[in-house]
Amino acid sequence: MIVYCVGMFLFTILTGYGFAAFPIMTAAICWPVLVQEFHGTPAIVVAIGVLAGFCGTLCTPMAANFNLVPAALLEMKNKYGVITAQVGTAIPLLAVNTALMYFLAFH
Repeated sequence: MIVYCVGMFLFTILTGYGFAAFPIMTAAICWPVLVQEFHGTPAIVVAIGVLAGFCGTLCTPMAANFNLVPAALLEMKNKYGVITAQVGTAIPLLAVNTALMYFLAFH
């Protein structure tokens, strides 16, 4: 479960958007391991997995429309200032999503 959530987070940072990481991580880890092997509730595991991926969107310059364009429009000195401000929310939110998946999908 931690591998799935953190994997979604990291793969989203690489690709720039959660929907790009979702089918790969779900087919590789979520469905065969979390749903079939550990009998997690599919709807909860998949929904919270996508939310974990969206935490990565807050931390990547690849999502230019969310992170780089606002910095340019606001004429910020640091073009990564938006990302820097969002990391403080993204990391705790990833931990909360992981905990929610554990408590809601497997109990």
